[in-house]
Amino acid sequence: MLQTAIIAQRTTDETPDTDEIRGLTEAAGARVVAEVTQQRPPDPGTELGPGKVTEIAELVEETGAETVVVDAELTPQQTVTLEDTVGAHVVDRHRVVLEIFADQARSRRAQLQVELARLQYRLPRVRERSDEGALNRFTESGTRYYDLLDRIDELENKLDDLPSVAEQHRAQRREEGFDLVALAGYTNAGKSTLLRRLADEMELGETAHDDLDETAAVEDRLFKTLETATRRATLSGRSTLVTDTVGFLDDLPHWLVESFRNTLSAVEDADAVVVVADLAQPVEELRRKLETVHDALGEAHPPVVTALNKADLVSEQVRREKRDAVDELAPNAVVVSAGRGDNLDALTSAICEKLPSLEHEALTLPLSEDAMSLLSWLHDEAVDVEATYDSDSVHVDVAARPATLEQARTRLEGLAP
Repeated sequence: MLQTAIIAQRTTDETPDTDEIRGLTEAAGARVVAEVTQQRPPDPGTELGPGKVTEIAELVEETGAETVVVDAELTPQQTVTLEDTVGAHVVDRHRVVLEIFADQARSRRAQLQVELARLQYRLPRVRERSDEGALNRFTESGTRYYDLLDRIDELENKLDDLPSVAEQHRAQRREEGFDLVALAGYTNAGKSTLLRRLADEMELGETAHDDLDETAAVEDRLFKTLETATRRATLSGRSTLVTDTVGFLDDLPHWLVESFRNTLSAVEDADAVVVVADLAQPVEELRRKLETVHDALGEAHPPVVTALNKADLVSEQVRREKRDAVDELAPNAVVVSAGRGDNLDALTSAICEKLPSLEHEALTLPLSEDAMSLLSWLHDEAVDVEATYDSDSVHVDVAARPATLEQARTRLEGLAP
């Protein structure tokens, strides 16, 4: 959609910085041919001042740019006014994010969510360009506006009826004895790198399920995928599935966040959540992002461990100062470097403290081939197993999740006497 683009940014007090909006625009597939910045209060009619709008119109004519990307949330009226003035398609940062989401959507649910969010974005802009009289259902039917409303209703109904395959798989994994851990945080905080550090160094074979991705890409870009990535990890002897959720991004509107609410379902279903934050950013930004992530988790969220990442980029003194500065928001935060692998043992221990308590049980197994198979299975599935042998039996002390012990009891009952 964007093809070639001019990016435009207005700020009130701070110095303009177009790195993020340029990155978003390029991630959406556009080639940036020019940029303009402005430091002044917003113009209610066009967001940018009249002189800057004229400059953009001249750049459009000079470069042939199809799109102007404004780093702001434009109202429908501002969008229409700017398009009429500059002679090109005008989008704001939210529309650019939607283009990235559309490009990365893979599952049927994600594709429907993207289409729904796009239509919700378009609806008020179509209305702004429409004749109010023509929008009366009693005088005219089949208008673009009402066609969009009908399609939005249809998509919402489809999403309500569509089962979540990932949620079904997570429920199955829990029944099989896995603890579920979710990584949450802003884009580029280092979640994907941390996932690779925590994950078992193993290839997932043909028995892998659809919700287990064999790799998790690590790229310094704003969005890699709309889908979550899940890897197996053994944390202090506990079998877990660790899921890297979609990263947060600044200034997304409520309706857009809600459209992709299911991307946080891995967090809601988790036994523990690791909130990953970039320790190298300024304290004010660090605090704001931690507050945003915690708010998004809701009141009934699972236990949280905060990982202050990228410790290798700051001095020891700065680490202590920043950890103290966010202690009220993130008590007992663990300072780590996922890039270098520093202090991951402390993080693993903190995660395991938040996981559901293990149950302990003493089992007596006969000395048989089937019983030895059960004992081998316990060594694979339980957290801790101690076995002692006598002349005709094996006495096993087991520490495991309740579901694992229940399976062990069932298998023990089925052993031939």
